Amino acid sequence: MAYTDAPLVEDDVLHGAYRGEGGRLFWLALGTGVLTLLTLGIYRFWAKARIRRYLWSATAPGGNPFEYTGTGLEKFLGFLVAVVILAAYLGVLNVLLLFAGFSIITGGDPSDPMVMFQQILVLYINLFALIPLIYFAQYRARRYLLSRTRWRGVRFGAEPGAWGYTWRGCLLAIVSGLSLGLLTPLATFKLEKYTWNRTWYGDAKFTQGGKWTSLYRAMIHVVIGVLLFVAAGVLIAVYPDLGLLGTVLFFVGYIWLIIGFIYYQVHAWRILAAHKVLGEDIRFRSLPRTGTIIGTYIVGTIAVSLLSALALIPLGLLLGGLAQATTIFVDPDALMTTPQGWLAIAIIGFAYFFVIVFAGALSMVFITQPILRHYVEETTVINASGLDAIRQRVGDEVVDAEGFADALDVGAAF
Repeated sequence: MAYTDAPLVEDDVLHGAYRGEGGRLFWLALGTGVLTLLTLGIYRFWAKARIRRYLWSATAPGGNPFEYTGTGLEKFLGFLVAVVILAAYLGVLNVLLLFAGFSIITGGDPSDPMVMFQQILVLYINLFALIPLIYFAQYRARRYLLSRTRWRGVRFGAEPGAWGYTWRGCLLAIVSGLSLGLLTPLATFKLEKYTWNRTWYGDAKFTQGGKWTSLYRAMIHVVIGVLLFVAAGVLIAVYPDLGLLGTVLFFVGYIWLIIGFIYYQVHAWRILAAHKVLGEDIRFRSLPRTGTIIGTYIVGTIAVSLLSALALIPLGLLLGGLAQATTIFVDPDALMTTPQGWLAIAIIGFAYFFVIVFAGALSMVFITQPILRHYVEETTVINASGLDAIRQRVGDEVVDAEGFADALDVGAAF
């Protein structure tokens, strides 16, 4: 069955609906962003919880909104626990490297090639040592997110399985790399199947069906982009007179490859969604469009850039007034020794961080929310009457509460 041909019975479907408002989300994101800035980042755990609570409540398939029950405090405490564990893990690793004769801090000549090689080697060992933890954090973050999500009063949940996901993720990443990306669909499918076959909604279990080879349909534009790269390299290497054409082809291939990766993500989602089953016969149909996603990114990025630039106009006028009234921008000593100089530095510093927060809030409104709305509204639950038979499940206790994901800056996007 093609993923675009999932059967629809109009009297037993439940359509996705999103009712979030741009204005409310903007002020919420801006306010929590400013509080995060003023508390030197500590409030970000509460900020994420509040934004999720709003987005969840705005997502209402069939008129029934999702509910997010996570709190900022449990996320903050989970983060502290994760930081201690990560520090101990990396500390033990570096002690072992030190005993093996490797250290990031050496007493040799920094310009010595061997010293530089040793420092780079230790750095990369530390980075690669974090890869298993990234997979571990992603699964734990997803399990926490599900455990704090309810719909129609019924909890979602996931079985423990972070270590299994970790070794599978590392192994599949190696397989995908050794195959030069040809087995990427295998990695995508196997990890998706592992996570969803351990996911529950109430007392009903999800099952991921289908075949991994079906995802090759979604890779078509990635393949085209790679072929354009190869053609550009051949033109430049074999036919020097056609170097300009090769350069243009290289640029086209680069853009095509970016579009291809987005196309793969969107259409892999569509294919996998069509083969998910909840309980006995509850199925799903999700048909997001690549063009809509790319268009949203382009238009949203332009809007965020223009509005952020407009927000800097008052700063420019203020600094222009200071420049005319004083000599702080002419005399470097005055910039660091006069009250006007310190005021200018404070204004520039505040404006820099405020614009980051302001742009982040705009991104939520012009990029994140429209994409979320598109995915929700293009998703349909088939045989929805089966949802009435689903009963409540016991809540899952996830002690670290996304702490590893926050410490490693991975996991959910919001």
